[in-house]
Amino acid sequence: MAVLKVKFTKTKRDKLAQILWILNWVSVVSGIILFSLGLFLKIEIKKRNEVMAKGDINSVPNMLISVGVIACIINFLGGKICYDCSDANKFSRWKLVMLPYIVCTFCFTFCILVGALMCYTMKNELEESLYLGLRDAIKFYKDTDIPGRCFLKKTVDLLQIGFHCCGNNGFRDWFEIQWVSARYLNMASKEVQDRLKSNVDGKFLVDGVPFSCCNPSSPRPCIQYQLTNNSAHYNYDFLTEELNIWVKGCREALLDYYTTIMRSIGIAALLIWLFELSVLIGVRYLQTAMKNVLLLGDLEGESDGWLLENSFVETAKYNISIIKNFGKSNQISTVSGMNDPNINVQNTDCGKTNVTTKSIPAAR
Repeated sequence: MAVLKVKFTKTKRDKLAQILWILNWVSVVSGIILFSLGLFLKIEIKKRNEVMAKGDINSVPNMLISVGVIACIINFLGGKICYDCSDANKFSRWKLVMLPYIVCTFCFTFCILVGALMCYTMKNELEESLYLGLRDAIKFYKDTDIPGRCFLKKTVDLLQIGFHCCGNNGFRDWFEIQWVSARYLNMASKEVQDRLKSNVDGKFLVDGVPFSCCNPSSPRPCIQYQLTNNSAHYNYDFLTEELNIWVKGCREALLDYYTTIMRSIGIAALLIWLFELSVLIGVRYLQTAMKNVLLLGDLEGESDGWLLENSFVETAKYNISIIKNFGKSNQISTVSGMNDPNINVQNTDCGKTNVTTKSIPAAR
């Protein structure tokens, strides 16, 4: 029994073909939108590539870009097919192409759904990439005279100023590394020598942060050094001075930024997937209705269109049986004890079994 069977007159078939022709061109635009969203996300990720560890974070934008390009191509072809389907004679040219086209389009719409879901499942990979990338960037913050690292100080400073953040997890991350270059330290100073000797690794560690951590909204001049020493500053309590420096870590700030972008892209991709799925259903109805018209031989008469020719269960069983039996028809059984039925078959006599032979008369 056919699933969701609908009866179509010639007028309805023509209108369906015209509507689907327009919708396929709209789908081309949606493909351009998907491509643009993927490109935008890829550019945004590349902007902060210096503070991200290498990983699979580009899989989502690459997926969206690929799906967008395929959408433009496949929907352009779909528009041409639907336009020709308004004429039964032109439809005969596409009769053998439409079913493979519908199958390919279904796989394509599934890829859109996968891309949309990936926007919501990418958060863990992105968070790990940001954690490792920011850790290394802060670690090499002081290396302004080393090729390959000299740009990291500017990158981190602009990041902290732009996203109102400080450190990787928070401002205390700067306490655990030497972020002041040795070239700017007065090695003759006793304070510097004591700090270098007090650390096992010989690093110059201070309870201070770079200037880019300072909050310009603070009512007092920014306090960068001795942040946890209340006695070092007048009328100061670091536990209550929330406006002095940025409290949020840059990993959290960047993660919130990219999560918002990907959530918006995911919603747009889901809407495009639903639209593409509705167009695909319409094309399936048009294909079955036009096919039945040719079978009936009456191009002006009514015809049935359906989503599936049989029920879901029967269709699933049929497809599974095809997959299981694929290639088995040409296989030769080599199991022990299994003989070819055409081997060792006794021949049957085609003539009479008891034939009386005539003796040749002897010569006299």
